[in-house]
Amino acid sequence: MDKEYIVPNKNDQSAAIPDDIRAMNFEDSLSALEEIVRNLESGQVSLEESIDIYTRGTQLRQHCDKKLKDAAARIEKITTLQNGTLGLSALDEE
Repeated sequence: MDKEYIVPNKNDQSAAIPDDIRAMNFEDSLSALEEIVRNLESGQVSLEESIDIYTRGTQLRQHCDKKLKDAAARIEKITTLQNGTLGLSALDEE
């Protein structure tokens, strides 16, 4: 076999995400991931291509996960403070 493959570790969140994926917004990343899933499910790609696009799909999934986590961290809710004024707090605070 001429090509060497690196199998991503599912627990390794530090796996390098290519710059082209880093530049994508969430919607574009999700769309690319959906296209990869369709290609893999169709069974019309070679084994070698399946491995390559599976690896890219893993990177896209990690990127989407990070985008979602970043968005969740920024979500705030409007609350009424003890003095009656409105304020903002993290969504998961009670």
